[in-house]
Amino acid sequence: MRDFVQRVVEKLTVEENRDRVSVVQYSREPEAHFYLNTYTTKEDVVDTVRGLRHKGGRPLNTGAALQYVRDNVFIASSGSRRLEGVPQILILLNGGRSFDNVDTPASALKELGVLVFGIGTRSSDSKELQRISHDPSYALSVSDFTDLPNIQQQLLSSVEAVVIDVTPESTTDLVDHDTSRKDVVFLVDGSDGTRNGFPAMRDFVQRVVGKLNVGGDKDRVSVVQYGRDQEVHFYLNTYTTKEDILGTVRSLRHRGGRPLNTGAALQYVRDNVFTASSGSRSQEGVPQMLILLSGGRSSDNVDIPASALKESGVLIFGIGTRNSSREVQRIATDPSFSQSVSEFTDLPSIQEQFFSSLITVQVEATPITPTVIGKNGCVI
Repeated sequence: MRDFVQRVVEKLTVEENRDRVSVVQYSREPEAHFYLNTYTTKEDVVDTVRGLRHKGGRPLNTGAALQYVRDNVFIASSGSRRLEGVPQILILLNGGRSFDNVDTPASALKELGVLVFGIGTRSSDSKELQRISHDPSYALSVSDFTDLPNIQQQLLSSVEAVVIDVTPESTTDLVDHDTSRKDVVFLVDGSDGTRNGFPAMRDFVQRVVGKLNVGGDKDRVSVVQYGRDQEVHFYLNTYTTKEDILGTVRSLRHRGGRPLNTGAALQYVRDNVFTASSGSRSQEGVPQMLILLSGGRSSDNVDIPASALKESGVLIFGIGTRNSSREVQRIATDPSFSQSVSEFTDLPSIQEQFFSSLITVQVEATPITPTVIGKNGCVI
């Protein structure tokens, strides 16, 4: 298996701005030997692979390993360029039936856009491997791992063919792309705990909207306030002028209420606001952005609805206070998409930084140049 990984890496064009490689070994639990941004030369990758030692351990938890690479490897801070449109490829070498559930984490990887190739032996569960793979045809089988050289070329050909399929042949004409358009939803904590900070939150929303290019065919904005339950003040297609939006935001009143159900609010905006009938243009490739302002710990589960939003392609930015910053980091697309203030009255101090990150991420999420085959995020 180790030799196989080396041979596949030898065929790649490993450089920081071309192919990137990560290797994770797993049994009872996963261990990342190196991440996508650890090495920038083929020599370093091959040397480290050559020195890998067998972990051992039981049982075999393939499901946990799939979830691990989704949450810890295919992320921007580990070197993934998913938001830049770089194909994300996972090559799984598996020698037995998993002890835990593989379907949920495999689906989560696919929904993230990761192309999963599975290679198993006669000891593997072939149906399980087919379910894990992006498509049953992406699952390959050998009698024993000593036979891996026989399928090496077949795997590489499949990977290259798939990369061509998923790489959009985009033009370099900026006008044809959506860098000038975005759908922005503000989700504002209006529970009892934010009564004093609410005027500052409302001012912050006004200042961000003031920087946007609002129009029916340009930026669209929605504002939702929540506490125990949610209230949509207006949808993405309610207003087409900045003046109307600012006028409505200026008149917002604090709702109050307890407990704080951030999870339910996240699920609500996914199901009711980021939809075509409410003005979302996600099907047209327009970046979908959620800006969460949360001042306390949620009384319900936030992880499942936050994952559902991310999997549907929504970029989540979070701003929290000292009471909510850790939870907000988990909810955000990436911890770097979250910011913290002591109190919401300090929001003006991060406004410029926040708006810069919003625009930077939007540009990254909107590919404007052709992508070459040799630019993959490959985890083996």
